[in-house]
This record gives sequence, C-alpha cells and structure tokens, in this order.
Amino acid sequence: MNRNQAALLNFPPSQCGTLSCPAAMSRLAVVCGGSRGIGEAVSRLLGERGCRVAVVSRNQDTAQAAVAALYGADHKAFSCDVSKEQQVQETFDRIQKTCGNISYLVNAAGINRDALLLRMTPEEMVAVLHTNLLGSMLTCRAALRSMLRTQGAAIVNIGSVVGLKGNSGQCVYSASKAGLEGFTRSLAKEVASRNIRVNLLAPGFIHTDMTAGLREEAGARSIPLGRFGTPDEIAQATLFLLESSYITGQVLVVDGGLQLAM
Repeated sequence: MNRNQAALLNFPPSQCGTLSCPAAMSRLAVVCGGSRGIGEAVSRLLGERGCRVAVVSRNQDTAQAAVAALYGADHKAFSCDVSKEQQVQETFDRIQKTCGNISYLVNAAGINRDALLLRMTPEEMVAVLHTNLLGSMLTCRAALRSMLRTQGAAIVNIGSVVGLKGNSGQCVYSASKAGLEGFTRSLAKEVASRNIRVNLLAPGFIHTDMTAGLREEAGARSIPLGRFGTPDEIAQATLFLLESSYITGQVLVVDGGLQLAM
C-alpha cells in the first residue's frame, strides 16, 4: 500500500503492512498456549488488532472459552498437546484446511516443575523439556510450510530470563528455555531467505499461574522497577516483534530490569 492509498483509509503510512493496518486484518495468527496467562493476553491483543486467531490449548473447553472472549469473528479453538508429534501435525493440518495459511505463530505453551535437580524425577524432566522445548520445535516445523506461502510471516517463541541467567531450583526449566534461544537463532538463519522472521521473548516475573505461589513483595525487591509484570505487557512486546519487519534472530528481554540484578 502506498502513501496515497493509506491516506484515503486515514491510516498513517508507517502503519501499513503491520497489524494496525486494514490490509493485515485477514492474517491468521496461531497462539499455542493461547487460553491462559501470556498466551491468552497475546490472543486477545491480536484479536483486537484484526487478526483471525487460532487458539491452541491442551483442553478444548478452555480454548473455546478463550476464543469466545476474543474481539472480532472467525477465531477458532483447537485442542493439542504440543509435546506430541502426531497431535501437532494433525492440529496444524486442521488449521490449514479450516483457516488457511499461517502468518504468525506464537509459542506460549509451557510448564514448570520447580525443584532442586536431585529431587526431580526423570519423568518430570522429560515433561518439561518436551513441552517447553520440543513442543516449540514441533509447532514451528508444522507451521513452516504454510508460512512459506505468506508474505511477512513471523514466529515469536516465549522463553524466560532464567533461560539466559539460570536460577537455583529451576535447572530443567532453565535448560528448556535456554534451548529455545539456540533453536530460535538457528531457525531464524534457516528461514530468513524466505522472509520469515523468528525471535525470542524472554519475560521475567509475570503475573500468571506459574508465579501464583510467589510473594510479589519479596520477589519485587530484586526487580529494579519494583514489581512483577503483567501478561498484557508481554503481549505488547510480542506484538512489537511480530510487526517489526527488520528484526530476526534476536532475544527481547522484558523483565523490569531483573537480569541486571541476577
């Protein structure tokens, strides 16, 4: 869209080609883990910006409830365990058939099993690694063929600041999120020539189910901004990465300055 066309639609030229522009309203965004926490906030924001949103969750009912709360129409709910290869492939095949080509993929599905390494069972380790790391690998692989047909496609993987800095009691969780950084940078190199961007967002302490057991007053002392973040703040950062056409293979830390004190 050129400047004259943008002016006719009363949108600033700088916004065209982004989610803020009417030309982007038909874009399909798949949000894995999109029924709660950060994923739910991302789904809500993308719906408000005119995207069609496919919410992927382990539970069909919670996915459907998240879709029902979204602004706009043509949103869809899908149940899928992202750690299961066959389920992922079947789900993305259904998304392709019912919704069309994918423009945006956000991997926000994740679990934690916080404990000292000596107290973790191998089954708990595998569950964390398969959901947090392998799950993102499987969904990216399943989405890529569809994204190759879409101009300006983008992937945002949700990592964690502890994947960059490490944290006592979170050895396996930290490893799963650290693995996402290497995966994201490598995939960005593989698909850049096809104009698909891949970035990692690394949140700090955010008000979600995962941090529900933490006392914010105590935790906030180590955060320079003095508080936990909100899912909406992470959603805004995710939107920034989806819209930024010249950023790929990068890690965006959104932690209130926490890593400065780690």
